[in-house]
Amino acid sequence: MSSAPPAVSIGVDFGTSNTVVALSDGDGRVEAIRFDHGGRTHSVYVSALCFWEERPGAGLHPHAEGGPWAIEQFLEGRTIHRFIQSFKTFAASSAFNTTQIFRQRYKFEDLLAAFLRTLTRHAGEGFDLGAPTIMVGRPVKFAGGNPNDELAMQRYRAAFERLGAGHARYVYEPVGAAFSFARSLDHDATVLVADFGGGTSDFSVMRFSRKGGVLRAEPLGHAGIGIAGDTFDYRIVDHIVSPRLGKGTNYRSFDKVLPIPNHYYSSLARWHQLAMMRGNGDLRELQQLARTAIDPAPLNDFITIVDHDLGFALYRAVSDTKVALSSNDRVEFRFARQGIDIGATVTRDDFESWIADDIERLGATVDEALAKSGITASDVEKVFLTGGTSFVPAVQRLFAERFGEARLTSADQFESIAYGLALIGHTADPDRWTFAEAA
Repeated sequence: MSSAPPAVSIGVDFGTSNTVVALSDGDGRVEAIRFDHGGRTHSVYVSALCFWEERPGAGLHPHAEGGPWAIEQFLEGRTIHRFIQSFKTFAASSAFNTTQIFRQRYKFEDLLAAFLRTLTRHAGEGFDLGAPTIMVGRPVKFAGGNPNDELAMQRYRAAFERLGAGHARYVYEPVGAAFSFARSLDHDATVLVADFGGGTSDFSVMRFSRKGGVLRAEPLGHAGIGIAGDTFDYRIVDHIVSPRLGKGTNYRSFDKVLPIPNHYYSSLARWHQLAMMRGNGDLRELQQLARTAIDPAPLNDFITIVDHDLGFALYRAVSDTKVALSSNDRVEFRFARQGIDIGATVTRDDFESWIADDIERLGATVDEALAKSGITASDVEKVFLTGGTSFVPAVQRLFAERFGEARLTSADQFESIAYGLALIGHTADPDRWTFAEAA
């Protein structure tokens, strides 16, 4: 005998760049939680944290804000602060243990719990992450060079448990997107869902059917890869910004001339690592290198970006350029802050040449999802694209060439996953979709 369905099901899509929380009442109605900030209402809560102290040494625990409030606190810059973005990318990293924030060390689960607390506070009275039914999205494959999915899930569970959500179920993010899309289906269909996030791209093949007015779903296959929007940003930084900040230049060590190590520029071009450079010793090392650099000026500009927390402004400039290239053949990149002035013309042809290998690997991952499903591209009736990166012309072409433009469709680039997760909580057997936890 099945128990009565929950009054409210909560879907949480914690993303690399943005987080969305949706509520479903069980009657097919679903909506995202809205956040009022700066005279505007937002359904997206930026995945960022800002820690600050009113004065140095003022207490053991610093103040913390998340979402648009974190950005506001950071941009005001009236206090000593640490601004962290894209920290989801650390979830599956065995190399990431803790980061120093003032006098306290934070594990990944500490950061996620702090972020979720700020979200809960701004969600308003009555919102409780400890509600009986909560469905949390997770990537098919976490981001990183050698991601440890089991470690990531341990960290997720630890963070949600601190907010009373130790009973949360974890579901592949593209499965959530698939359920959101399936509401519009009026016939049986095999659907490929392509979810492009900030850190990962995930693909799921689902078979949907309706019987007696009830939507039925069968998962056929899944695949994922740690290539997404942040990777495309990385290519722009690597080709336009890093050379201007000393990449490829040299320094003197005794009687030798050596190249500036490239790993600093890998951190520069990865937003989650750039946010940590002030606290992991990289800044101090850069300052030492600048003293012996053949041309210290570019390195000093790099130091300024790290020391003055200019990563967010750089991120915006790079991301704006990427977005503009989706509708323009040529874009002027410009970053001007704290005496640093970097400008360059970026063409779409340039950009597409930089991401060509990434597109090829995305295509191979799509093929992997189809192979695991035991079908071919011709068996897919609909392809549902979600996430901002799905609008990149090279990505659009990848799917148009494989499936034909007529089969491509898309929806809200931010809310679809959270909507679907909340809807899954009201299915007859929500536990059926938690197979992702053991992946």
